[in-house]
Amino acid sequence: MSIIISDVEPRVQYTATAGQTSFTVGFEFFDNADLKVFNGTSLLTFSASPTNATQYSVSGAGQTGGGSITLGSPGATVNDVITISRDLAIARSTDFPTSGAFQIASLNTELDKIIAMAQQLERDQKLSPRVATTSSSSFNLTFPDMVAGKVLSANSGGTGLEFTVDASGLLTAEANAATSATNAGNSATAAAGSATSAENAKNAAEAALDTFDDDFLGSKSSDPSVDNDGATLADGALYFNTTDNVMKVYDLGNTQWKQLVPTTSQQTNIDAAVSNATNINNVASQISPTNNISTVAGLSSSISTLASMSGLSTLAGSATAVTTVANNLTAVNNFADVYRIASSAPTSSLNAGDLYFDTTADELKVYKSGGWAAAGSTVNGTSNRFEYTATANQTTFTGADSNSKTLAYDAGFIDVYLNGVKLANSDYTATSGSSIILGSGAAVNDILMIVAYGTFQLANISIKDLTDTPASIGTAGQALVVNSSANALVYSNASSAEVYGFEQYYNPSTLVRTVTVVSVGGSNKYFIDGVQQDTLDLYEGNTYIFNYPSGHPFKFSTTSDGTHGSGSEYTTGVTHNSSTQVTIVVASGAPTLYYYCASHSAMGGQANTPTPGSNAVRYITTNQGVDNITESQYANFDDVLFSASGFVFSINSNGNLIATI
Repeated sequence: MSIIISDVEPRVQYTATAGQTSFTVGFEFFDNADLKVFNGTSLLTFSASPTNATQYSVSGAGQTGGGSITLGSPGATVNDVITISRDLAIARSTDFPTSGAFQIASLNTELDKIIAMAQQLERDQKLSPRVATTSSSSFNLTFPDMVAGKVLSANSGGTGLEFTVDASGLLTAEANAATSATNAGNSATAAAGSATSAENAKNAAEAALDTFDDDFLGSKSSDPSVDNDGATLADGALYFNTTDNVMKVYDLGNTQWKQLVPTTSQQTNIDAAVSNATNINNVASQISPTNNISTVAGLSSSISTLASMSGLSTLAGSATAVTTVANNLTAVNNFADVYRIASSAPTSSLNAGDLYFDTTADELKVYKSGGWAAAGSTVNGTSNRFEYTATANQTTFTGADSNSKTLAYDAGFIDVYLNGVKLANSDYTATSGSSIILGSGAAVNDILMIVAYGTFQLANISIKDLTDTPASIGTAGQALVVNSSANALVYSNASSAEVYGFEQYYNPSTLVRTVTVVSVGGSNKYFIDGVQQDTLDLYEGNTYIFNYPSGHPFKFSTTSDGTHGSGSEYTTGVTHNSSTQVTIVVASGAPTLYYYCASHSAMGGQANTPTPGSNAVRYITTNQGVDNITESQYANFDDVLFSASGFVFSINSNGNLIATI
């Protein structure tokens, strides 16, 4: 087998969660037997089908990147320390013949195992005592012969190890520590005695506090019925009433709480009574001998009726207006005769100029010498059309027409047609605003068409007074156009002859490519957006971003396979953004390129650098005669258009030139 040995330590350790069974092996191994798994210090047993948590199965042997182990049910318990290490036997398993075919696969396997063995030795060395690389000392760490009753230590010169320190000294220290422990125990006993005394003092203090707590009950919002322990209230008990903000004392004889001082509101009332003593005396003087208060009391019903009436304060505040109306009552009554609101036309107290609002027709009408007529135009808009189908000898046409529209018009502003022929004014009478009377009766099924025109008077206003228009008149030749914000009108030059010169050009863009690595026939290959070793077209001027795996650095060269083919890295316009991304801005005139993996050969492919065709257009104008186009500019135009000003040009998705006004 052939695998890639990663640069990782062949040992991994996990602190398990409750019931965890799966643990990742982040380093490569060749066989299931190459792994040793410990739970704490207990070595677990391999089994293809583990039946308990002391057994485990393995996956991923012989694979680059490692694999995983799975414990049997019920898995690890919380905070179990699971250690996994590679323990590959240091032995050579393959002997190559002196002649014949060169066994590449066996050689790769042997080399992989050598690397794995070296990693194991490096791991074991890390877990063994050793001199720091930066140490300035030079000494011998050879382990000396064992000596009974001695402790391993550095020699007096600091150049090696020796067994010379007597272990009895350590035993003496241990005895001293035991003595100290005994002394500490005696101190603890004494402390316990002090604690007992402190407990007694605490109990006495709590008893005194409970007695005080029964006499002073603290702050409460209402009179309590028991003390703080739920017992019967004691005579003379106190508490502060937070509702009235007063101190109260309990009278056991009368079983009631009594205030020690008046409340704030009570004190305020007392103060008010004192300050109004004169008024109080005056009231008393009206009781005897005159008894005026009794007289007022006899009118209480009338006073109550007046007090219950709403709007008295509003009426009092409008006294001036009420007086004005009273002084002009004749005019007020006259207005009631002049303007009325009704569902049908009034028939009494009629004078020319009277007004009434017709709630049925929903319009204001004025009384004229010929009767009631619309105060404004009867027609809402410029015109209304009515169509009637005549009966035999019908002369009067009124009410709803054939389309259920009710006839209404302004006298003098209608045209009447009979069977498509316009009638002269003398052929009909149209004065009422609601009916047409023919001079001669129509035949059955004749069609009478009536066109009623709206009436209005156009105001004489200045354009400068209109909303969203300039405050002053523009200059000669200008016209009103909508501004660039599309919220008002402005003066601008009217359209004029214009020259448009067009130039086609390439507008570069930025493209992102995803690079993956897949093993094909045992060899890794680059896949560009899913295509193996795709031949790329990197257009001049464009920016290309390649995202690739960190283990396979993606680079460019002018030589196939780059540095693996004796070439060098191409760097013009190339930026390595990170270990997984590179950007290239293809320069003008760039050579044919090749992409390759800096770490492994034969993974890449070719990248052509063609010159792109035009994909955009720009144009130059004479700007309504303000700007000039030079002879050299004109000669370089791809096309020229002579037209009116005001056009905007663009290219659509199909490559067609689009003109927008």
